[in-house]
Amino acid sequence: MTRPALLLDLDGTVVDAVPDFAAAMNRLMAGLGLPGVSGPEIAGYLGDGPRKLVERVLAARGRPMDEAAHDRFLADYTAHAAEATTAFPGVPETLDAFRAAGWAVLLCTKKPAAATRTLLDGLGLLSRFDGIGAGDSFPVSKPDPRHLTLTLQAAGLDHAPAVMVGDHRNDVVSARGAGMPVVFAGWGHGPLAMAEGADAIADRFPDLATIAPRLLAARGIAVAVPRV
Repeated sequence: MTRPALLLDLDGTVVDAVPDFAAAMNRLMAGLGLPGVSGPEIAGYLGDGPRKLVERVLAARGRPMDEAAHDRFLADYTAHAAEATTAFPGVPETLDAFRAAGWAVLLCTKKPAAATRTLLDGLGLLSRFDGIGAGDSFPVSKPDPRHLTLTLQAAGLDHAPAVMVGDHRNDVVSARGAGMPVVFAGWGHGPLAMAEGADAIADRFPDLATIAPRLLAARGIAVAVPRV
């Protein structure tokens, strides 16, 4: 039986990072003398990496992109990435179940590697991942499908059957381009309209334990079913 891989987006899929994003952004806005942000505003801007996040917040306040502001935001956010962020319900148990069933569990995120590792370590999740493909790990990132395939390759799983899970259109597009099934994280920050093209929509993180094996079975690939 081939070892399968579960590829996971991070923000809005594994963790709710909105509180720490909002806090760091509000510190930046205060320093610039601009109005602060709310959680829902930040959630609506997530999915395209920190640079685009800063650009969108500044644009909403009538300001052009400011690279120095981006650098300040990223440094501040990285230092505080795990203060108010929480894992979604069932994440630790489900990740453990996948790995116990012989699956590789990988992260594929547009968040930079330093902030990703700070966050996962702070939440006690870092050791539950067999590999991380961060936003600055490769020359490309989602929605480019090579972000997914390079993450698999870096983990020594070039030809492994894989299922992608994410809450953003970028996750769906990259998975389709890579030729792998994709599950839309219905509990995340992305509106359901972003699920167009996904093979399935999951309501809860633990639902992945039944959905992911089913999607591979539909392609004639027999894999172990995790027991959560």
